[in-house]
Amino acid sequence: MWNTLLNGILKKQLKLRLNNTKNKKVKKEYDFSNGERGKFYRPNLKLNLPIYLDEESFTFVNKIAKSKKQEVSFVVNQLIHFDMHIADTIN
Repeated sequence: MWNTLLNGILKKQLKLRLNNTKNKKVKKEYDFSNGERGKFYRPNLKLNLPIYLDEESFTFVNKIAKSKKQEVSFVVNQLIHFDMHIADTIN
C-alpha cells in the first residue's frame, strides 16, 4: 500500500518538475558583470570521481569483493596497484 502511494507521489512530483523545466527558456545573453571570478576555485581540492565499470568487469570485481568481504573500490584499487607494479617491473 505504501509503495503504491509513494510511487504515485514521486511520479506526480517528477511530472511537475519536468513541466516546470519545459517552460523555462534560455536567454540569449546573461549579465555576469557583478560576478566574482574564481569564487568557487579551490587549488588544492582533490575530487574522487566515480568510475563506471562495464558489466563483465563489475561482475568479475564484485565476485572477488564478496569472497574477500571487501568493498568493490578496495578490490579495484588493489588490482590497479598490482598492474602498476607489473608495468614498473617490465619497464
